[in-house]
Amino acid sequence: MKIYGVAVLSACFIAGQLIGEALGIFFHFDGNIGGVGFGMLLLIVLGDWIKKKNWLDAESETGIHFWSGMYIPVVIAMSATQNVKAALSGGWVALVVGVFATLLCFSLIPLLSSLQKKTGSSGSSL
Repeated sequence: MKIYGVAVLSACFIAGQLIGEALGIFFHFDGNIGGVGFGMLLLIVLGDWIKKKNWLDAESETGIHFWSGMYIPVVIAMSATQNVKAALSGGWVALVVGVFATLLCFSLIPLLSSLQKKTGSSGSSL
C-alpha cells in the first residue's frame, strides 16, 4: 500500500528537518544544515531495515520503494530551488563556492572511472 510509503517518507523528512535545524542551532547558523540529506539517508536506512526484518507484505514494501524513488525528484528539487535563491541573494562567495564544488565533482569522474575499471566489476555500482 502506498500509504505506508507516504508515512515512512514523511517521518524521515520530518526527522531530517529536525536534525538539520538542530545542527543549525548548534553551529549558530541561521538555517537548516542538511535536513533534506539527512531525511534521505534515514529513508534509505529505515527502508532497508524494515525489509531485513520482513515486517511488511509485498504490497506495502512496493509503496515504500515507490515513495523512496519519489523522494529525490520531489523533495530535493523543492529544496534546491530554495538553495539557489538563498545563494544568489547571499553574494558572490556562495556562487563561487557552488561553482568550485561542481568543478571538483566533475574532475573526480575520471578518477572514479579508473577505479571502477581496476576493480573489474561488470556493472556500474556508482
